[in-house]
Amino acid sequence: MHVVVVGAGVVGVTTAWALRQRGHRVTVVERLAEAGLETSRANAAQRSYGVVYPWASAAMVRKALPMLVRQDGALKMALPPSMATLRFLLDTLRFAYAPGLYGLNRRAMVRLAMHSRECFGQLEDLLDLAFDGDHAGLLHLASSPEALAEYRATAALLDELGVANRLLTPAQVREVEPGMTGHGPLHGALSYDTDGTGDCHLFTQALARATRADDVSFRYRTGVRSLVTDARRVSALALETEAGERETLDADAVVICAGCTSPHLLQGLGLRVPIYPVKGYSLTTEMTDASRGPRSTVHDDHFKVVSTRLGNRLRVSGFVELADFDRAIPERRLQTLRKSVAARFPGAADLSQARPWTGFRPMTPDGPPMLGRGPRDNLFLNTGHGTFGWTLSAGSADLIARLIDGEALPLNLDPFRPGRFSE
Repeated sequence: MHVVVVGAGVVGVTTAWALRQRGHRVTVVERLAEAGLETSRANAAQRSYGVVYPWASAAMVRKALPMLVRQDGALKMALPPSMATLRFLLDTLRFAYAPGLYGLNRRAMVRLAMHSRECFGQLEDLLDLAFDGDHAGLLHLASSPEALAEYRATAALLDELGVANRLLTPAQVREVEPGMTGHGPLHGALSYDTDGTGDCHLFTQALARATRADDVSFRYRTGVRSLVTDARRVSALALETEAGERETLDADAVVICAGCTSPHLLQGLGLRVPIYPVKGYSLTTEMTDASRGPRSTVHDDHFKVVSTRLGNRLRVSGFVELADFDRAIPERRLQTLRKSVAARFPGAADLSQARPWTGFRPMTPDGPPMLGRGPRDNLFLNTGHGTFGWTLSAGSADLIARLIDGEALPLNLDPFRPGRFSE
C-alpha cells in the first residue's frame, strides 16, 4: 500500500517509520526544506509521559486571569483578540466545564503517553540515533504549599495509572538536582521518575535519515494544494513545489500530520478541525558550567518555565500565548525565561548569548489530539497534539499504523477520535 504522510515534523516522521516497519511504501510531503523545522525545531525537549494533561480544565480557567495580568505570567494574549482566538477560547470554556470530561481525557492521554514511552524504547533499541536523549526523569517544583498539595492529588492519580512518581522534600530535590543552588521558593517537588528528554529536532532529522529507503521518500519544499476526493475516498493529492511546479500524487491512504496547517488541508470535507496555534518561546545555549545546570528536566512552577539539559546545552522554554501566527519574539518574554534560570540554576549558562526561538503548538480546544480515521475511508488524522507532540509521537504513530492495517488497537480511541468535533 502507498501511504502519503503530510508533514515531516516529529509526528509525521515517526508515522512514516511505523508504516515502513509494516512494509508500506511511504511518501512524506513537507512544505519546508527539511524535517523538524516547525514545532519540532526548538521545543521544551521533554518527553513528559507522566505529565500529559488536557488543555481544557476548570482549574486552568481559574488561574488564567491572574496569569494574563501578571508581567511574568505564563499565559498571554494578543489584544484585541482575533475571531479565531475568541472561538478557541469559547470552545475551551465549554470543554473545561463539561462534567467528567477532564478526568476522562487525562487518563486517556496518560495511557497513550505510556504506550508512546514503550514505542520510543523499541525504536531506540533498533536505531542508534544521536539526539541528546535520556530517560532520567522530570521534576515539577512546588513553589508554594498549595502547589505541593496539588501534586499530592496528582501523585494519587499517577499511582492509579501505574506511572512511577515520588513526592520529594526540598532537601531531596537538591540531591536529585545538585546544580539547583538558586534562592527561588521551594517547598518540594513531584518527580516523574521515568520521563525523558531529548532534542526533538535532532531526533526528527536522524529518524528521517534512518527511515529513508527505496520504499520511503521525502518530498521537501512541496506543499499540498488540495486533496482529490470523492464521497468515499481520497484518490490523490494536488502538490505544488517551492518553484511553482504542480503535479498530482496518487495515494492508497493519506495521513495528515501537518500540525497547525491541518485545518487548511481538511477544509470542505465536513469535519471541523479547531486546531489553534498556541505560541511558545525557548532559549538554547551551551552551558558555561554544566555542574550548575539541570541533570534532566526541571519545571519551575513559579514562572511556568522548563529548563532541560541536552548534552552540554541548556534549553529553557515557556509561555502559552494566543496570538495567531505572529512570529515576533518580544524581549520581555526572553527576560522571564532568564529570570527562571537565575532563580534556579545561577551560573549554569550565559543566556544573553542564547539562541531565541518561537513556535506554534497545534492545540485542540479540549486537549487530546485528533487521532484516528478522518471523513474519508482512507484518510487518517494524527495531528493536534498541542504541547505534547514530542511526547506522544511514537505512540500515536504506532496506533495510526495499526489502524491503517485494520488491526485491533491497544487503547480506546474515543477521546482522540477526529469526529468528536463534528457531532
